[in-house]
Amino acid sequence: MRSAERLCLALSAVTAAALLAGCSSVTFMSRGAAQDASAAAPAQAASAAASVPKAAASAAATPAPASTGPIAPATQRAYDDALALMRAGHVADAEKGLRALAQSNPELAGPHANLGVIARNAGRLPEAVGELEKATTLAPGHAVAWDQLGLAYRQAGEFTKARDAYEHALAIDPGYGTAVLNLGVLEDLYLAEPAKALELYTRYLALVPGGDPVVAKWQADVRRRVPGAAAPAPAASAASAAAATAPAPAAASAPAQAKLSKEKKS
Repeated sequence: MRSAERLCLALSAVTAAALLAGCSSVTFMSRGAAQDASAAAPAQAASAAASVPKAAASAAATPAPASTGPIAPATQRAYDDALALMRAGHVADAEKGLRALAQSNPELAGPHANLGVIARNAGRLPEAVGELEKATTLAPGHAVAWDQLGLAYRQAGEFTKARDAYEHALAIDPGYGTAVLNLGVLEDLYLAEPAKALELYTRYLALVPGGDPVVAKWQADVRRRVPGAAAPAPAASAASAAAATAPAPAAASAPAQAKLSKEKKS
């Protein structure tokens, strides 16, 4: 589906039905409100990589408050092992390890975040929302966790909550292109706010070095639906300029279908 929602676990080769495009593990392991905010490199399925728009680079973090205590080396190793299992596609084993960590260290945000993404991708949406809410409570300054919570809310049909979560991510990191794009998709396809979607797609494209031809097409499509929308400013590159002026798809349902098929979950 068409959103930039980043932070989804490395589940990219579990089954054909569960294949995820551009998913990466949640690497932060916060204690209380503290955080070590970074996202692992995407573990992408080759067949899906080409369909995902380029994501803007983002460090996604605000300065962390002091930790309430160091994380034990054995705990860190267990967490790293769980992430490695996820990236290798061994989701059940990874989930088992993460559940043990969440039980023994309930104050750590990372296990909850990853369990939430696993549950979301398994269709267990109430569980996904609960785990990701725990993660954002434990690591309230982690933009990526808020973005993934937005995706879980969106999939659960909680569109207003999804918007709030994306906006929370952007309040933490205004340059987090993934959340900008996700919010644009939400406004476009789910909240029927094309003017807001246009603003967000334009903002996202300004964050992507060299432009993003796929999102530039979405921008052009939305502009046609916004009365009095100004013509686009000169594009940063010839490729993005060509994409921005591309004709709209002939079928009325095609743009929405294309956007949904490209929703970023990582």
